[in-house]
Amino acid sequence: MALIQLTQVHKSLGGQEILRGIDLHIREGESVVLMGPSGAGKSVILRHIVGLLSPDKGEVKVEGRPIQRLDRNELSALRKDMGYLFQHAALINWLNVFENVALPLRECTNFKEKEIREKVGKVLEQVRLLEAINKFPSQLSGGMQKRVGLARALVTEPRIILYDEPEAGLDPEMTTDILHLLNRLKQEIKPTTLTVTHSLDCATKLGDRIAVFEQGRILLDAPLPEVLASNHPRVRSLLGIAQ
Repeated sequence: MALIQLTQVHKSLGGQEILRGIDLHIREGESVVLMGPSGAGKSVILRHIVGLLSPDKGEVKVEGRPIQRLDRNELSALRKDMGYLFQHAALINWLNVFENVALPLRECTNFKEKEIREKVGKVLEQVRLLEAINKFPSQLSGGMQKRVGLARALVTEPRIILYDEPEAGLDPEMTTDILHLLNRLKQEIKPTTLTVTHSLDCATKLGDRIAVFEQGRILLDAPLPEVLASNHPRVRSLLGIAQ
């Protein structure tokens, strides 16, 4: 059974049709990349998976449960199984690194303070940022902020991690670092991941399977080698592969 399942999902925002019958099934342990041009609505799919949006038509299921039918408490419990790395880290400026990372534990669990400190310390060590535990976001580089966001996504030990443009806003060196870190975590903790990106480099480093997205539809959903070898002209154009 698919851990994440979107079936004929349609969504319009501001009078514009963003999703036009999306079918996407992700099994436990898979690393799937949703790739397409910037501004095409890829992130809207992530927002449906975490329950921030509901489809106009179709169904979204996570762990076999229809997201749009869950009440507030059920949705909150399900979100404990999901980590979300936002495109621009989305750190809270007046909280230090420790408190930013601890936030999901304080909001979604009943852990005591000692347990919270242990879990935050462990995950900051995973992303190699333990030395910045008392710093504030304004004192961090873009790459460090992204790693704090990643630590926050990982701290509840989720089964599912959603990455929204993990390379966004980073220079080439920082991009290399964050992709190396995400790939290492993929090998070590083997989560189920869905990554949204417009970067072929990001897609090839993080994805076992690529779903190519354009104008609200998935043009091709296949294992990485098959996508790279595709003769579909729009797929090759979107991937930036010479015809």
